[in-house]
Amino acid sequence: MTGSTSSTRKPVHLAVYDTLADWETGHATAHLARAGYEIRTVGPATAPVRSIGGLRIQPDLALADLRPEDSALLILPGADLWDASDDLAPFARTARAFLDADVPVAAICGATAGLAREGLLDDRAHTSAVSFYLAATGYAGGARYVEADAVTDRGLITAGPTEPVAFAREILGLLGAYEGEVLDAWYRLFHDSDPEAYAVLEKAGVA
Repeated sequence: MTGSTSSTRKPVHLAVYDTLADWETGHATAHLARAGYEIRTVGPATAPVRSIGGLRIQPDLALADLRPEDSALLILPGADLWDASDDLAPFARTARAFLDADVPVAAICGATAGLAREGLLDDRAHTSAVSFYLAATGYAGGARYVEADAVTDRGLITAGPTEPVAFAREILGLLGAYEGEVLDAWYRLFHDSDPEAYAVLEKAGVA
């Protein structure tokens, strides 16, 4: 566990917008919250949005009011809108502002395409659903694509839509919520259903 206390940690911001993929960020946000992080939702505005699964989400704040210096991390889930329009481009621009300010960003599924269009994957190792999905954006970072469940490079985490647990592993590790043997056991439990991993987590007090 990280040595900082919940009272001194900055919140983690989860972007929410219509058609967001419900399953992609739940492991990360739930276990960050259990580790003491406040999770705040950020929408295009403060009007409610609906996920792919039909969940109605009331954002805590509008994107225009989000500042990198007030955040520990920005999480960008996938959504149909990433490929259907330019509506979510402001979130990619905000990701650039975060990375420029040395505040990490985590993007999964369609959000990786949004970051590719913004040029944020041109010079960082990254992954996504498949390489040709990002290639279709016309980005210049194809040579940096990695066939992996999730990749972290210089403050940017990327993952494909089938890897929410690996995505969460990278987030939890980057923020120091879980570390070393505990982080490895957490991944083995939730990704591989390894019963021996539970004993490690129980001993560490995080099961």
